[in-house]
Amino acid sequence: MVAILVNGEIKTFSRVPKTWSDENGLHLNIGDGASLGFKEVVQPAYDSRIEELANLHLDGDVYTYDVIDKPIKQTVAELKEQKISNLKHSIGSQLAKTDWYIIRESDSGEATPQSIKDERAALRTQSNDIEAQINALTTKKSVVLFDLPSFLI
Repeated sequence: MVAILVNGEIKTFSRVPKTWSDENGLHLNIGDGASLGFKEVVQPAYDSRIEELANLHLDGDVYTYDVIDKPIKQTVAELKEQKISNLKHSIGSQLAKTDWYIIRESDSGEATPQSIKDERAALRTQSNDIEAQINALTTKKSVVLFDLPSFLI
């Protein structure tokens, strides 16, 4: 990405245009555009879950953005509730894969293999532990940045 200052406003382009028209006329075959004022746009590293880019500006020989905190509208409690809901949905999806064993045992009395019962119990324990970790978080950022693990049964 490149940018150029035009009439006090920074204009961005995915690449240097093949032609450019300014107060000096039409320019053809402008190469990297440096002679006309085109400069590279450098995007700083940022975490889009909690940060956003703002204020494109010239910084030395390149254009770049400031990284600012993204406003988080939900309360800590609302964020925790949403994260825990996602956790429970994931755990429920994993448990659903073996629900038929439990239903079969209830319907016909055929025993569920102990390994399945152990895996299901481990999932519930892990879910409770993760929910406790989420509930222990105290800031919006920490809740947003908390990554739920992948569950495989």
